[in-house]
Amino acid sequence: MLIYLVLAVLASTLMALGLLIMKSRAESLPEARGTRVIGSVLTWLRDPRWAGGLAVQVAGWGFYIVAVAHAPVSMVAVMMQGGIALFVIFSVLALGERARPAEWAGIVAIVIGMILLSLSLSAGATQGLTNARTVVTLAIVLVIIAAATFMQPRLARSGTAQAIGSGIAFGLAGLFTKAMTDSFEASSAAFAIRVLLNPWPYAMIAANMSGMVMLQNSFHQARGIITMPLSGALSNLVPIAGGMLAFGERLPTDPIAAAMRIAAFVLTIAASTTLAIAEEEKIASDSQVVLKDAGLVS
Repeated sequence: MLIYLVLAVLASTLMALGLLIMKSRAESLPEARGTRVIGSVLTWLRDPRWAGGLAVQVAGWGFYIVAVAHAPVSMVAVMMQGGIALFVIFSVLALGERARPAEWAGIVAIVIGMILLSLSLSAGATQGLTNARTVVTLAIVLVIIAAATFMQPRLARSGTAQAIGSGIAFGLAGLFTKAMTDSFEASSAAFAIRVLLNPWPYAMIAANMSGMVMLQNSFHQARGIITMPLSGALSNLVPIAGGMLAFGERLPTDPIAAAMRIAAFVLTIAASTTLAIAEEEKIASDSQVVLKDAGLVS
């Protein structure tokens, strides 16, 4: 178990580094919107630095698949949260991004939630067979929630809706990955047949691609120091909650560990909400400054 959790930490580090490289190219690359989605993505792929960042991301995802195939999805998700802190550090040191006190409070709260989740790991987590119907139902509900955020103009303009959508998509990809590995282990058919006839690999690829497009769009509109913690927190909460609903993973029997895990859920959701509001307010404030400088408002 320890070996696979170490692999999860390595995956988290590689994915944070890959995202940093991709964020560094956000201002130079077009957004993927409407009829321009395919053309914009092709432009991203032709950019050597962005493509290199994607390659680092894929390497990290490969380690993640190995880890999640042999360890409870909720445990691996906690290890993956270290990537949030790493990305924030990288953004400050390499990209020169800054945050206001309220925003730092939200970032720190997410890190504290990660620590609480880590401390609750000592109580362990049991896991059972995949409940495919629950996975599909949860995916539908979460897609509806993500779509609702895009219907809020201010959230869409600030890049917050894109960050939320990417977090949900990546979280669902984690659930689909776990379902895929479980179904592969339960089948005795040839590997090629298992891949072709199994719906989970296609769902995983679609979720990852959608998450990547939305995250890059959020990088284009907002600071990575805000959008990555927001996306990362949700991408970890979804498989943790989904692991409990769909894979038979339960809260620790130790009441203290169970309380820490619940507190971590609540704290992370509250912190994510704080970051979303903070980024929306900053976008609105910056717009007012631009209008004043142009003499359009007093």
